[in-house]
Amino acid sequence: MPTLPKIIARACFGLGAAALAVLAAEPAQAQAADTSFFVTSVGIGNGANLGGLAGADNYCQTLAQAAGAGAKTWHAYLSTQEADGKPAVNARDRIGKGPWQNSKGVVIAKDIAELHGENNINKQTALTEKGEVNNGLGDTPNRHDVLTGSQADGTAFPAGEDRTCKNWTSSTQGAAMLGHSDRTGTPSPTMNSWNASHPSRGPDGGCSQKDLISTGGAGLLYCFAAN
Repeated sequence: MPTLPKIIARACFGLGAAALAVLAAEPAQAQAADTSFFVTSVGIGNGANLGGLAGADNYCQTLAQAAGAGAKTWHAYLSTQEADGKPAVNARDRIGKGPWQNSKGVVIAKDIAELHGENNINKQTALTEKGEVNNGLGDTPNRHDVLTGSQADGTAFPAGEDRTCKNWTSSTQGAAMLGHSDRTGTPSPTMNSWNASHPSRGPDGGCSQKDLISTGGAGLLYCFAAN
């Protein structure tokens, strides 16, 4: 039978282990709460039909909430084009002033100017809301295409040629401008662009889930904390 000193020692050890476990968990929780930028780990699943900007924002908010960062207001980095009497919306105007950091505490840009200039977005820093690296060129499957509908400076395309899959309401006809989250692609002046690499395309018209997958994507979004 264990002696009283041994029982007390075991109890103290158990309490110490529990305390260490709590302390070890706290940094992860703090990092999650401080997250202000992520790539969605999965797409909505309906191609580029996101339910408009409101649907995309809600999706970012939902994923952030599940990851422990839901206290902030989250917006998707998406532009819309002028249509049906409604003005264009620029992605750069929807995401706050910065700075923004990933779930590991790495700052990807301190402000709007740096975000659209020499930012720190690459395969290792463009993490999902779960803190995971998103597949890039060379991985199976490649999922580096991210929906943006934006020009390189974060502004909307002029009205006319569709670059937003009908302002994020189409999963068939149209096209969406895509960025590469890993800043990598076949040699071309735009293939290292995080927000304006190339338009979507495919046999279904360019905006279906199948089409987005065929060019190296999954209907993923960039999500930014706007406050």
